[in-house]
Amino acid sequence: MDFTFTEEQQAAVEAARAVFSGVRPDAVPSPALTPGAVADDFDRPLWAQLAAADLLGLVLSPDHGGSGLDPIALCLVLRESAKVLARVPLLETSAVAMAVERYGAPELHREVLPPVGRGSLVLTAAASGRTGHDPAELAVTVRPDPAGTAGRLLDGVQTAVPWAHSADRIAVPAHNGEGHAVLALIPRDREGLTLAEQLSTSGERYAELTLDAVRAEAHELIDADGAWEWLRLLLATGTCALALGLGENVLAMTSAYTGKREQFGHPIATFQAVAVQTADRYIDLRAMEATLWQAAWRLSAPRQGPAVGGPLPVAGDVAVAKIWASEGVRRVVQTAQHVHGGFGADTDYTLHRYHAWAKQLELSLGPAAAHEETLGDLLAAHPLG
Repeated sequence: MDFTFTEEQQAAVEAARAVFSGVRPDAVPSPALTPGAVADDFDRPLWAQLAAADLLGLVLSPDHGGSGLDPIALCLVLRESAKVLARVPLLETSAVAMAVERYGAPELHREVLPPVGRGSLVLTAAASGRTGHDPAELAVTVRPDPAGTAGRLLDGVQTAVPWAHSADRIAVPAHNGEGHAVLALIPRDREGLTLAEQLSTSGERYAELTLDAVRAEAHELIDADGAWEWLRLLLATGTCALALGLGENVLAMTSAYTGKREQFGHPIATFQAVAVQTADRYIDLRAMEATLWQAAWRLSAPRQGPAVGGPLPVAGDVAVAKIWASEGVRRVVQTAQHVHGGFGADTDYTLHRYHAWAKQLELSLGPAAAHEETLGDLLAAHPLG
């Protein structure tokens, strides 16, 4: 069994490193010192560089001007982006575009996919529901248009939608009252859709979406079985990739600091207590990495192909990745703050920014206990062996 990445995946990583090498994590005001959002928009110049490097079309098929790579390649690039706290909707745009190509109508393909690859169309997804705890598809209802057209009307509220104020289209999950989830790709300026500003822990602009009889044209609706579930799992797996990249860079910062900081005439890295703590965090990161690639590999299976890797649904692998990512990223930044001492809280030093982003990722992933319960239910329904 070959666990190495393909040449194309490795090339994507090298291209991403080249683009992200010029990104400064402190390019915007500190969230600790800013009463509102750290910026009104995402990093548009960086977005243009990603488009020029063909990284925005990485996961699109060649038919739509892309490279035809898979969720593993996307997670590899997201991992690099998180190391520098890149302020771009790369996860959301790429994940929604993949769902559109996988499940959407040809007309929606033509409208969305080519401009995504060029960087001229930005996508995001409403994945938090009304409260952040309930299934997102239950927060919005979809009903027939009383006028009798093929379109549908959406009503409801979605909270904590990232980059919504800057996105051109928003993927909104909804339910039809009969247990079936659909996905609607709605333009941000569609009549009846209003956005109320919210702030993330990292200081970025989020939005609460209110939908009041918002019309979705027939081709903007994706009602294929499993479409929203697949997109939800891809967004979660991509968030795990962000957590891994952030954690790896924080551990590297910690290693560099403890190798230079001396007490009693010796670097504190040589102290047993410090060495044991950082070794534990290294183990956390390796577990985060292994479970991430397992989930991304399962998501990369062909849509019509057989289940890969055993009888447990892919949601089980994603749940395991989320358990490790939500707990692991928190432990990594807490240990980093501890061994840095007061220096870690200095707003002139970038560690506090990583801490804020890590907390936002942890909140986005949700508590490990909830994912353990999900995994338990899946194991009970799909006994192994």
